[in-house]
Amino acid sequence: MPTVAREERALLADLLAEVGPDQPTLCAGWTTRDLAAHVVLRERRPLAALGIAIGPLAGYTRHVQADVARTPWPELVDTLRHPSPLLVGPTDKVINTTELFVHHEDVRRARAGWQPRPADARREATMWRFLRQRASYLFRDGSGGLRLELPDGRAHVVRRGEPVTTLRGPATELVLYGYGRRDHARVEVAAPDEPADGPKG
Repeated sequence: MPTVAREERALLADLLAEVGPDQPTLCAGWTTRDLAAHVVLRERRPLAALGIAIGPLAGYTRHVQADVARTPWPELVDTLRHPSPLLVGPTDKVINTTELFVHHEDVRRARAGWQPRPADARREATMWRFLRQRASYLFRDGSGGLRLELPDGRAHVVRRGEPVTTLRGPATELVLYGYGRRDHARVEVAAPDEPADGPKG
């Protein structure tokens, strides 16, 4: 059975092939061509990709990404569709599961009339495991306590403190919220003694 990362890669590639290179995404200022170039650069040009996280190298990364984006669209999508040979063993799963899921949703949710995909137990379990491991980093900005809660009541304390804010929703939606897609994530936000403010997006 393919990993969630492989499934999201295939779904993203299929959607990009369907919508074409000039559609909007949830990544500010990026078209689908820009997003595809980012994914390809990130896993096939690792030195150039350093600028994603290291500010002084950001200009170089933008330059290389623009060069990658000039690849003919069918070739660019086909390159994205196949994991880089640099991703050996479990590396694809480790570094790409949330990356490809989020970018797939960046394309899906930038389209009019989008709806969350039907729940998938394996995808939800994978994202909940990621949140339990990485939520303290993902939600590192902010003060007070923070708690994540799934629809079935399972919860994870990200940060202790007062007041406590609770984010409620499926794990996939909580991941999108944590990655900054707050206006398009179906998450309820509740502070102490306050009702949840309803789904976002």
